[in-house]
Amino acid sequence: MFGIGKKIKKEIIINAESLETRVAVMENGNLEEFFIERNSEERIVGSIFKGKVQNLEDGLQAAFIDVGMKKNAFVHYWDMIPEDAARLEAEEGIARSARQKKFSPGEMAKRFPIGSEIVVQVTKGAIGTKGPRVTANLSIPGRYLVMMPGCNLKGVSRKIEDAEERTRLKKVIARLPIPAGIGLIVRTAGAGARKVSFVRDLRSLLEIWKDIETGIREKPSPCRLYQEPDLVERVVRDSLTEDIDRIVIDSREEFENIKNTVSRISRRARGKIKLYDGEAPIFEHFEVERQLENAFRRKVWLKSGGYLIFDETEALVAIDVNTGRHKGGNSQEESIVQVNTEAAEEVARQLRLRNVGGLVVIDFIDMKQKRHQNSVYKVLKDALRTDKARTNVLQISQLGLLEMTRQRVEESIRSSTYTDCPYCQGRGKVMSPLSMSVEIQRRIGEVMRRHHAKETLSLKVTVNPTVMDRLRKEDEATLIDLEKKHHGRLTFVSDLNMHMEEFAIANAESNEVFYESKE
Repeated sequence: MFGIGKKIKKEIIINAESLETRVAVMENGNLEEFFIERNSEERIVGSIFKGKVQNLEDGLQAAFIDVGMKKNAFVHYWDMIPEDAARLEAEEGIARSARQKKFSPGEMAKRFPIGSEIVVQVTKGAIGTKGPRVTANLSIPGRYLVMMPGCNLKGVSRKIEDAEERTRLKKVIARLPIPAGIGLIVRTAGAGARKVSFVRDLRSLLEIWKDIETGIREKPSPCRLYQEPDLVERVVRDSLTEDIDRIVIDSREEFENIKNTVSRISRRARGKIKLYDGEAPIFEHFEVERQLENAFRRKVWLKSGGYLIFDETEALVAIDVNTGRHKGGNSQEESIVQVNTEAAEEVARQLRLRNVGGLVVIDFIDMKQKRHQNSVYKVLKDALRTDKARTNVLQISQLGLLEMTRQRVEESIRSSTYTDCPYCQGRGKVMSPLSMSVEIQRRIGEVMRRHHAKETLSLKVTVNPTVMDRLRKEDEATLIDLEKKHHGRLTFVSDLNMHMEEFAIANAESNEVFYESKE
């Protein structure tokens, strides 16, 4: 049985369910990163396609590629011609130095006539009305290496700063059996790894590339040639570093899959994988759910008593910093600096958690002295160092505003989890039927575990008609499996007067209420 008395320094908590998988990265019990993936939603970032050129726009210096999706993919001209300097992954901290060359009218039409084929990789998913962003600079990440087909570059991530270790890794990579035309970058996870680990990783990457080459030769366009693994496998590949104390997961099937995956990567790390078998949902046991509820509210309270207001729009994210109940500091200026400093650290954390991108404007409380402004600016810059997304931060302006950009690869967590509210025509947000279905099933499982008996437990679940429609049409098989798993019986009742986010679970025979949500 798991206890929460002793906090482990860094751990990954995985909640794997039939409709969605959630991953929380915790440090000293605090939620630092959050990821969510729905089985019904196709993930295309990182996928490699064989597409056809549909249109060339010299004015935009961009082309539109048919990759077999509803919307054509968008690619800049300078990203259609692979270059060694452009093959560097931003997450590894290696700067892209490719020149954004200006192409003369008709020049790209000679190289890529309409209807010609091109192999591209998705770097940014479709967001809103925009199609996916792609590039011809391919990169396939492994555990310790990033492989870049068609490139001769060999290097080490800049995030590995130890000079002696960088020298060792360069020697290791120089001795690897690398085919011609294949570039390699050592990832940050490669620091301290043995040569045999790199050999195994390279072998695996070359097998993937061999399959892609076969697809390029034999498959008709448009088609997908490669797809990134699911969320759980990506987390293990990218996040299981030496500083991770353990990975805890609540699905036995995924637990076994992870152990097998980790065994291929590092046998020493196998013991870090733990199966959660407690009665309470795993995110509640590890206090993730409570932190998530606080994290995604419009108002985020700071420990000092100040608070942040988050307003997310399609074009930008506006963040307002307020002193609130803060009463610390020997002077007003000192109090303001304290709140702004704490706000800067929390903003960096919130941007990661919410996965927001694009233009971000932070309205800090006005500070009179330039040195205080510089201090808060430095705190924010330092806090953003752990963010895998690229960021660009400008100094605080005379109006007390700080402008920054954050790389946007996919829709934010808020956009993907919520749907427009039917009660207010999009002026507010309520949880989607899918999200409600997941929550209802989670609570049913909790109730059945807590009130299990020798006899079959019959439950009556009352829900909003819209949620009932989702349960009846799309989740019937999942609910039947839930009944079998817990040896229970479920009856669903719709109530027109019940809000979309409300539901109740009661004993079908005695009408004893086991759970009732609050709007």
